Amino acid sequence: MNAELLAALLVLGGALLAGIRSVLGPTFYDRVLAVNVFGTKAVMLLAIIGFIGDRSGFLDIAILYGLINFIATVALLRFVESGRYSS
Repeated sequence: MNAELLAALLVLGGALLAGIRSVLGPTFYDRVLAVNVFGTKAVMLLAIIGFIGDRSGFLDIAILYGLINFIATVALLRFVESGRYSS
């Protein structure tokens, strides 16, 4: 088993654990954090797949998905904290 495949399997394992935490988390904030970690693991997996397949397009998609993940997390937490979406 080469190093890239091992890294991809470890990232998938972490994503599975984050998915379990997002379902079983005791509080809302634990669930939000778990979904954010799951999104980060997806970004890492896209980057690894792009590296393995020598396709730079996957890295662009990973960066875009990371930005969307961050913005969605901040927007969700602002909405929950204030009860409204706009500032």
